[in-house]
Amino acid sequence: MNGPLEWFGSIGAIISAAMIAADWGRKWTGWAFVLFVLVSTAWIATGVMNGSTPLTVQNAILLTINSWGVWQYLLSPKNRKKIERMEELESQASEDVERGRA
Repeated sequence: MNGPLEWFGSIGAIISAAMIAADWGRKWTGWAFVLFVLVSTAWIATGVMNGSTPLTVQNAILLTINSWGVWQYLLSPKNRKKIERMEELESQASEDVERGRA
């Protein structure tokens, strides 16, 4: 191991987790899930090429979960409307806090 797919998988997972932990908003979280989907795909390929069934199965399951995250945060029409409304409210709340009204 230690090939480009493994490095991509490791670094990509770190970046994705950091994006979610940073809590930069729902769109950023959605894009973190997109990166997680790519990472899971890389780990599946690595598992298949190296005959590692546990790695392959784990990442096939994670691919499903991460794809659901992409749906929830970026693609679901209902959730996109919620995200847009929450961003408006967040912007207003930030302005209120800066003006000392909160």
